[in-house]
Amino acid sequence: MKHLYHFCLSAGNEVMYRSEADFIRAFNCYAVALYRTDSSSLADSFMSNHFHACVETDKIKELIYHYRTAYSRYFNRKYHRSGSLGERVPFVIDVVGVYHRLAALSYTKRNALHHGVAATPFAYPYNSANAIFRMELGKSLEPDILPRHKFYRFLPDKADVPAHYKMNRKGLLLRESVMDIQQVEYFYNTPRNYMFYMNRISGEEWEQEQEKEGGRVLNLSQIESGVKMNDLSSMLKNEYGRRNYTSLSDISLCEMIDSEILPLYGVQSVYQLDKDSKNRIANDLYINYHVHGDRIRRCLVL
Repeated sequence: MKHLYHFCLSAGNEVMYRSEADFIRAFNCYAVALYRTDSSSLADSFMSNHFHACVETDKIKELIYHYRTAYSRYFNRKYHRSGSLGERVPFVIDVVGVYHRLAALSYTKRNALHHGVAATPFAYPYNSANAIFRMELGKSLEPDILPRHKFYRFLPDKADVPAHYKMNRKGLLLRESVMDIQQVEYFYNTPRNYMFYMNRISGEEWEQEQEKEGGRVLNLSQIESGVKMNDLSSMLKNEYGRRNYTSLSDISLCEMIDSEILPLYGVQSVYQLDKDSKNRIANDLYINYHVHGDRIRRCLVL
């Protein structure tokens, strides 16, 4: 019997997605894993060093295995890396109850807001927030679709997807093809209620709603417990949007390192740099761009 699960796969102090192409391939690997395990996606959020998702499945371990194996192969091949990518045991919660589901779905879609990389969930391109109530929220513009015979360039080796799946010109499978949007919209009931949850400040009211159902309580601290990126107080402050969003993000810093700095060292990947070279680059980035030390360490795998 299928259950709704929330899971988080974290790479800790290592960046899992260094470019837009990586985010695209990661979602496509996720979509293929869903298809292979006859699972449904209800929410997802791909951050630089971790990945949240809410899925309805009876094969949660197989789904995570297929996703991680396919994406690790891609990432290792591209960046001259070896070994499994991400923590050995991912964080998994069985989600039960209406308000428990709403909390899991909402926290997942709001993940970029909590980590301070976007002012609203809708401003972040690598999550599923914009796939819900598209017509009612003015997001129904159809993208340019890639012919099906070109899909293979953006999918894992020997992967297949159903005939109704669509892919845009960048190679991203559309979330509208992969997600169970009807079920998600049923949970939120109306577009206005969906907007309320996307903008609602975390607090005791969320927990009190879940407690009335007599089940477990899901809060921000629990859903982010496996991610060593921001502390809880910072994430709560980020909900108010009082940040400078012009600072370099992980993806911007990684793309700068990979395209502009690595050629000066005669290598193709940060994994080919020795520690002295990494330290020199880190020092230059800190002095010239005032980038936070944790971000530099993640992007240089220090």
